[in-house]
Amino acid sequence: MKNFLGSIGNRIFVLLLAGIVLSVMATIWLASNERKSTLREVRFQHLADRVEQIVQAIDDIPAEQRPIVLQAAANFGFEASMVDDMNDAVGANASTSPMVDMLQARLGAQRKIAVQRETECAPPRRPDGREGGDGPRRETCRVIYISLHDQALMRLRLHQPGEPPALRGHGQGFFGAQYIALFLLLIAILAWLVARMATRPIRQLAHAASQLGRDIDHPPLAETGPTEIRQAAHAFNAMQSRIRRQIQHRTHMLAAITHDLQTPLTRMRLRLEKVADRELQQKLIDDLGVMHGMVREGLDLARSMDSSEKIQALDIDSLLDSVCADAADAGQDVTLEGATRAFVMAQPGALRRCLTNLIDNACKYGQSARVSIAPEQQKVLIRIRDQGPGIPESELESVFEPFYRLETSRSRDTGGTGLGLTIALNIAENHHGQLRLRNLAEGGLEVSLELPVMAAKRA
Repeated sequence: MKNFLGSIGNRIFVLLLAGIVLSVMATIWLASNERKSTLREVRFQHLADRVEQIVQAIDDIPAEQRPIVLQAAANFGFEASMVDDMNDAVGANASTSPMVDMLQARLGAQRKIAVQRETECAPPRRPDGREGGDGPRRETCRVIYISLHDQALMRLRLHQPGEPPALRGHGQGFFGAQYIALFLLLIAILAWLVARMATRPIRQLAHAASQLGRDIDHPPLAETGPTEIRQAAHAFNAMQSRIRRQIQHRTHMLAAITHDLQTPLTRMRLRLEKVADRELQQKLIDDLGVMHGMVREGLDLARSMDSSEKIQALDIDSLLDSVCADAADAGQDVTLEGATRAFVMAQPGALRRCLTNLIDNACKYGQSARVSIAPEQQKVLIRIRDQGPGIPESELESVFEPFYRLETSRSRDTGGTGLGLTIALNIAENHHGQLRLRNLAEGGLEVSLELPVMAAKRA
């Protein structure tokens, strides 16, 4: 349940569903009370009409003829009789319901009227002795005492038919349950749709943020929808534009600095030729070579952060074979195994630079590069293994930082600048790929480069 409520969409769904159900239940309760009140008023009016009719009929006939009329009253759903007093009507069962006021207003204030509370009673009997109605029903009675114009006292026992047992049983419960289930289903669908509509812009914003992390040139969000959503999309697009400009300015500044450094470095190289001390001259030339290497890699780093190169479909097998062949021609111990017959969408120059850096690193620090390529689901997996000492586990992530170098790479023999893996990682991320390092159990380091596949090449 905690995981379910962890989503803002699910929270909105639960709150909407609970709020609507509670509101509807309160509305139904109020409507039911109002309906009961209205029905009670109608029932009182109906009873008052019947009582008024029988009282007027008894009032207009002589006392000796009244028993005949009272006996016939059973046919109309009530029992009538003449009594001596109404002492039992003013006791514990006496009622001060609106019925008394209603009858008093209809028949006159001079009449004595008393009403007993409702009680269950047997159905009225017809004059022939049989029970009234079509079958057994639960009857309720209301006993009313009314004085006539000659001060005689009449007792009316009115029968109000209850609901038949057949109708009170399974039918209403079944259809009531169906109605409630349908109602809850419709409310749940409505709440789910509202929750989806409310969280869709958030999901789109999260997706755009994820895409921005992989591609700074990703198309901006559409600034449509409600005011708040348009404002959020506008702010996000403005942020993306500012980040893009800052990266471009940083890249251009780095490229400009490293490019402009080449001219004074070249002049220094020419002037070093005039140094008479050969030992000093060689040391200065070596230092100058290191500086030239750093400038070149600085330019490569600037290019790795620049995504202006055109992306096109690239035969990854051919590209990797060409990079390995160039390394072998340069005297490096490089072998290649496997094939994928797949294409990737890539910047050819940037991806070649990435593979070249990885192979150069393997040969420089691990004496050899064993390269393999294989398809893996919807990706191409390139592995490069060397026979070097590997990298401490605590530094497997740190080596991707710019200018970060292990102690073994600080000698002039290796001449590492700490930018090779940074450049390779930037290029891999620009191609929506992943670059990982791991130490092999048998010794050496393995570099894994995953790239998404465009399509399979025909055989």
